[in-house]
Amino acid sequence: MTDFNTLAERYVAVWNETDAARRKALIAETFAEDSFYVDPLMQAVGRDQLAALVAGVHGQFPGFRFRLDGKADGHGQRIRFSWTLGPEGVEAPVRGTDFAEIEDGRFVRIVGFLDKVPAAA
Repeated sequence: MTDFNTLAERYVAVWNETDAARRKALIAETFAEDSFYVDPLMQAVGRDQLAALVAGVHGQFPGFRFRLDGKADGHGQRIRFSWTLGPEGVEAPVRGTDFAEIEDGRFVRIVGFLDKVPAAA
């Protein structure tokens, strides 16, 4: 049985990792080599592009942290979960929901939706 919440927590840990070497290791553990990520603002194919994309988010939103917003849900090899992005101690200005396919315990295809984004983002 798949523990969808643990998978979502690993996913969020990747997005929160600021050390490039550690982030690369987490990506290798969490995403398939040929993984595909897309949301309304960006996309990445493969682990290297994903690492660059995450680094870009850290550059755009320094000090912000991703957090799961509720529990992950899934069935079979599919998972959905919501998340927030913001600084500690205030309401998160960014919210989203991701849907993904999992193979062998790793994310393969991820489609992200931005539920709330500030106009300046």
